[in-house]
Amino acid sequence: MAHDFVPLASLKVGQPLPADLDIDAPYRSSSAPSAARSGSLREPERPAAGSAADLPLLDIDAELARFEAEERARLGLPATDVVEHYVERRFADPTTADKDTTTILISGLTLAQDYLVEGALEGLGYTVKALDCPDHEALRFGKEFGNRGQCNPTWFTVGNLVKHLVHLRDVEGIPTQKIIDDYVFMTAGSCGPCRFGMYVTEYRKALRDAGFDGFRVLLFQMNGGIKQASGDEGKESKGLVFDPKFFFSIAKALLIGDALNVLGYRLRPYEVVDGATDAALTEAKKIIYDAMRAQRNVVVALVKARRVLAKVELDRLRTKPKSALLGEFWAMTTEGDGSYQMQRFLEGEGSEVEIQTVTQWILYMCWEALRDTLHRQTLREDDKARKGLAGKNAWKKQLMLRAGDKVLRGLFGSMANLVGLHGYKLPDIQELADISEAHYNHDLRGGEAFLEVGKLIMNAAKAKVNMTVSIKPFGCMPSSGVSDGVQGAITELYPEAIFLPIETTGDGAVNVYSRVQMMLFKAKQRAQREVDEALDAYGMTMEEVTAFVQKVPLLNHPLFKAPHRWASTTADTVELVGTLKHPLQGAKRWLAHARRPTPYRDARAKVKARTATATA
Repeated sequence: MAHDFVPLASLKVGQPLPADLDIDAPYRSSSAPSAARSGSLREPERPAAGSAADLPLLDIDAELARFEAEERARLGLPATDVVEHYVERRFADPTTADKDTTTILISGLTLAQDYLVEGALEGLGYTVKALDCPDHEALRFGKEFGNRGQCNPTWFTVGNLVKHLVHLRDVEGIPTQKIIDDYVFMTAGSCGPCRFGMYVTEYRKALRDAGFDGFRVLLFQMNGGIKQASGDEGKESKGLVFDPKFFFSIAKALLIGDALNVLGYRLRPYEVVDGATDAALTEAKKIIYDAMRAQRNVVVALVKARRVLAKVELDRLRTKPKSALLGEFWAMTTEGDGSYQMQRFLEGEGSEVEIQTVTQWILYMCWEALRDTLHRQTLREDDKARKGLAGKNAWKKQLMLRAGDKVLRGLFGSMANLVGLHGYKLPDIQELADISEAHYNHDLRGGEAFLEVGKLIMNAAKAKVNMTVSIKPFGCMPSSGVSDGVQGAITELYPEAIFLPIETTGDGAVNVYSRVQMMLFKAKQRAQREVDEALDAYGMTMEEVTAFVQKVPLLNHPLFKAPHRWASTTADTVELVGTLKHPLQGAKRWLAHARRPTPYRDARAKVKARTATATA
């Protein structure tokens, strides 16, 4: 039975179609089924007049354009929009940072380093102001005026600058144009796969949207001094003089800041009087700051700071696990809300924190440049790329990079020992590269690259810490790929490693803290087990150890560091006491410890052999 064609538009919502309705009937003749079975094709017949096929076609684009025009008229908007894509303003002012009228704002590293850099640059005649540590209010400004596609550090750092400028304008009453004319911001810059390479552009875009269009941002790069992306990089600025004195002043501030930070995190968990370490650090930083600002001898200032820090009273026999903080550079460096104040949270939960230094990052960049030079030497001819060797002396470049590594380590070691940081060794970048080569390609340069992988292996194989925490911004491409990918394989090879990757977003701190507390519980058990094993090895009790330490106050001196044997500081102290009480047994244990097989020693030997063969 055949039905007449029923236009679908005539059916009501919810009305069922006739069971025997053939919706393709208008397009097929009565012989169509047999034709289809025979495999022949034919032109479908046009349906009869008045059917749905004769309905007018709807031009969707035209309808949308009409609707948009009606809405624009109703809302009082112009008929068309003028699309203006953001183009970064190019400055051409050679007097960018005139010392007499300009204040340089700095931020981006630890509070101690920003503070000391301020003093160092003021000693050279500049007016400098270190910004506060980025907080949630800075995050709000960053999300309001920053790019939605940027990562967490951008929002915090960009927002921190905008927050300060808004304070100058709205609270202190400084006119906007005077802020633009009399202030500049100096920050770090880089390039590569990470969004860090776009920070300066993001700063300028956010400043424009916040009403500070034309505010100057100075880009500090290791390989290019200070630039403005202004098109006048070849011109010499009248205000900033980029001589060795300028860079050495900043280097001193960074190295001393690293030493103070490491020492502070070493002392604070064991202080007898709460707040004593922070008070001593504040006084020590002020002594060094004043010396740098007045261009006095920094060595004398470091010795004075050492005396202040030596007054902190400690009790190292309170068992605490040691936690290493790794991950994305800014997230593991900042001490504010950008990392959930993770360093202080770990300390508050009863852990000692091992931080990463800016100095080791500079060492990594030296290693990176040396490796590239060695690889470029194997090419059939010198390449003419930006970092190529055409027209350059490759051997001289190698010598300078190797010498730079030695000089940097020597400067840091000297300043660290002067201020009281003893027993601290900067990581061997080549060793980290060797032990991580099987797990991470060294040509991948984003984030901390292979450093994070090598450090986790080192922490587990050499019992350097009880727990490793990798912290990075949500969506950080380089660090997330390592922490969420490669490190899973590492923990399979080293099951004794307690590893926790966390991501920061600016909110959700409760969830992050809960995860850290669960893993920290395991670390506390591990630390206590180390202390118990050390006590059992020498047949001692903790009361005997306490009595011995009271007789030898040096063991609890704030600037003393027991030799490394265990992950926790308390276990190292117990091991040292056992060695002093039982010298023969202690010597045997230390000899056995030195001869123990290192899990990655064979792998590193193979890498060295392969490198020697390739060089030959």
